Formats: sequence, C-alpha cells, structure tokens
Amino acid sequence: MTREVLLLNQKCAHTLSLYDAQSGEELKHIRLPDYPHEFVVDSQGRYAFVGHYGILGADCIGDQGGCSVFVIDLETFEHVNTLSTWPYYRIHGLGIDDQDRLYAMSEGHNTLLLFNDPLTTTTPDLAVSSGGYKTHLFALTRRGDWAYGVNLLSNTITKFKPHDATFTPIAMIPGRKPEGNCLSTDERTLFISNRDDDSIVAIDTESMSVRHSATTGRDPNRIYGDPQQRLITTNYGENSLSLFDQQPQPLGRIDLDSIPIAMSFHPNGEHAFVSLKGDHIGVLNLESGRIVRRFATRAEPDVSCLLLRD
Repeated sequence: MTREVLLLNQKCAHTLSLYDAQSGEELKHIRLPDYPHEFVVDSQGRYAFVGHYGILGADCIGDQGGCSVFVIDLETFEHVNTLSTWPYYRIHGLGIDDQDRLYAMSEGHNTLLLFNDPLTTTTPDLAVSSGGYKTHLFALTRRGDWAYGVNLLSNTITKFKPHDATFTPIAMIPGRKPEGNCLSTDERTLFISNRDDDSIVAIDTESMSVRHSATTGRDPNRIYGDPQQRLITTNYGENSLSLFDQQPQPLGRIDLDSIPIAMSFHPNGEHAFVSLKGDHIGVLNLESGRIVRRFATRAEPDVSCLLLRD
C-alpha cells in the first residue's frame, strides 16, 4: 500500500523531517547544521538537496552564513554527502533541471553555482553572476538554459544563462522588493510578487517587460501554481492567500488563522500543505478553500514536498 509522507524543512529547528501526511505523525528527522532553508528533490524522488543559508536572516550582521548543500538519501533518510560552495555563502534558492543538474544560488555573492552531477561531485562545475543584488531566489527553465534572478536589494529581475558566464544579464524592475516567482507552463511568462507593493506582475520572458499586474494581500512572499493552473500568493503580512488566473486576474482570497510561510500540493490536485506560523501544517482543501486538518511540526516549518512511498 502506498504511503503519503511529507518532506518538510524546519529552519529554526535546523531539521529536515518526514511526516505521515494523513496522521501528521513525525516518522523520521535529520538534524542539520543551523538554519537550512530551501530544498529541491530530483526527478526520481530519491535524493533531496538542502541549501545551507546558515543564519536566521540577512539582518544578522557579522555572520556570512553557510556555504554548503546537503545531499539527503530519501530511501534511507540519511545525510550522505555535502557539496561545498565555498567561498560563496548564504545558499538560498535552489533549482534542478530535466537532466537532474543542480543549481544553487549564493545570496551573499549573487552567484549561481552549477553542479552537473550532484551525486558524485563535491564542488561546483561553474559559477555565473546573477546580475543583481541580494539574489534570494531564482526561476529556472526545465532545460536549465535560462534563469531569472529575483533580487531583493536592487529591486530587479535579471535574465541570464546559467551555462554561459560571458552572457550579460538583462535586468528590469517589476516593483519594490520582488521575491515570489513562478514560471508559466510554456515558460513565456514569469510571475513575480512584490512584497513592498502588495502586487503580482506577469512578465514577458522574451521582452522582459510587464504585461499585467494585480493587487495581492499584504506582503506576498511566495507564488505557487496549483494543479488547476491558478496562481496563489502566500501573504506574509496577514493571514491569507490570494488566488489569480494566468492573466493575472483576481479569483478570490482564502482567509487563514495563521500567517502562511510556504506551501506545496498533493498530486491529486485536491489538497495543499500550507506551512503556518505557530509551527503547524494546515491541509487546505483547494475546492472549498478551507483547512480540513492540521498537525504540529518543529520550529518554523518552511518548504515541503509530498512523497509517495510503498
């Protein structure tokens, strides 16, 4: 019988855990070096790659943060390798392409690091500048031929080539303090949420210009594309989610009882797992817009991913 387990990073517990997605029971956990942040899972669901940001927040003056990516075997649930990114620090945004090549962003140095075979190597194969400042996250095309840096401090989005360090990044300003990002299925549109403008914008990836914009809830820190092709922003400045179509035009709002941090989706398209302030996961029914159950986590639940296990 297939078992559904939720892989969850809890950055203030410094822990990666597996939870039973139905009962909420914690099945296993791994204690990692302090303040791991984002993670990605390979195409086979066998390995997770966890970036070591290494500090609570970028306002921690005097601490340069972490310079590693941790490789986790999801079958044995063991930390099996560490990829060094030294001297590039504060690893945050991560991506993986259709060849399972790994991309890791150093926010401290605004540099994207490429690992062609992250299961056998321990150091990057290439480093490419993002062309912005405080590159927190990035969007990556499926083939890995283009990346879009989301740059908090320069208020820019930059289009660059992860495999060509001679290419000069193309920059544009989508709004103030861009952070959330999501590529459309055809990769022709990049959706960005601007935290200080309470807005979502649709950017044409060819011309790097804004096509449309709409108003979100307060402080939209992330954007997700759900199985129904809707866009959802997690509004970190209030207890809500905002829903949009692909234009983007508003489709409504879901009120929560806690601040949403991040979310992921069940492959059946019926439910989402919302990481909530107060150290909980809320299981959201996407049809009704209601939290149907919740379970407790360790401190500061963040990125999650549902895994199916026999």
